[in-house]
Amino acid sequence: MSRYEFRSPRLFVDADLAAGAQVALDRDQSNYLGNVLRLAAGAPVLAFNGRDGEWRAVVGGRKRPEQLEIAAQTRPQDRLPDVTYAFAPLKHARLDYMAQKAVEMGAGRLQPVLTQHTQVHRLNTERMRANVIEAAEQCGILSLAGVEEPLALERWLASRMESGRLLVFCDEDAEVADPVAALQGAKPAAAQGIDLLVGPEGGFSGGERDLLLRQPSILRLALGPRIMRADTAAVAALALVQAVLGDWGH
Repeated sequence: MSRYEFRSPRLFVDADLAAGAQVALDRDQSNYLGNVLRLAAGAPVLAFNGRDGEWRAVVGGRKRPEQLEIAAQTRPQDRLPDVTYAFAPLKHARLDYMAQKAVEMGAGRLQPVLTQHTQVHRLNTERMRANVIEAAEQCGILSLAGVEEPLALERWLASRMESGRLLVFCDEDAEVADPVAALQGAKPAAAQGIDLLVGPEGGFSGGERDLLLRQPSILRLALGPRIMRADTAAVAALALVQAVLGDWGH
């Protein structure tokens, strides 16, 4: 038997979930269930809120879906690994893709950082949060990644200086070597958490690179002999980090 139920639609709700509770649907949720999925009263839905696990529910309402009637828990709440994905923002479609894939890869937080060569300096964090929710709904994910407000690279580095967290810096100028072996060697340093940084497609400036290389507990990570687009590098780097230091191995 599969560990996940994929036949019933999943819906993120912000209300507390418990057996016997009724959760009112907002206009968009009602439209999605009633007009897009064509669900009527009594149809099964899986509900989650990022706090109380996943629950089996049924659609309630007369002429259109108005609420969810919560029945029983299907899965308890889990916890995301302590991995922050820090990135220079991209243009709309590629930023949407990157946010969704970071969620699927299990990132715990998304931290936009603004650099000298960042393509986009105005960021719609609400749109990013919507992408986080959509990816979680579609992929059976229970915990929602946090979306932080953008910070200048210098401010973000200063804020994490005393944290003891490992900084994995995807550096196209690093010597090409076995990335798995490099990450395995960094396991002791990852005990306080991991910050994974992918820069802009124009690369970091000389001053930014110098600042990065002065960070404590840093690992320069090469992603192979080819230069990747930033959204591709996000998927590759998160897969490596999760497989070696994250929750893919246990």
